[in-house]
Amino acid sequence: MISGIIMGVLGTWQIIVILLVVLLLFGGKKIPELMKGLGKGIKEFKDGMSGDADNQNDKDRDKPESRP
Repeated sequence: MISGIIMGVLGTWQIIVILLVVLLLFGGKKIPELMKGLGKGIKEFKDGMSGDADNQNDKDRDKPESRP
């Protein structure tokens, strides 16, 4: 779905030019490092989001019930 939207806005030649500019700016060795860092960041974000939900449930269970 997203690729269809992107392809509708950007043509094949524009995408190729953008990729070449990125390759020239960062170099061939730096791009895999950037992608690895991006992947780790996304993984940590997902773990943090699921961890927050788990931590909230744990806090609710650990909280003593107050009785009036």
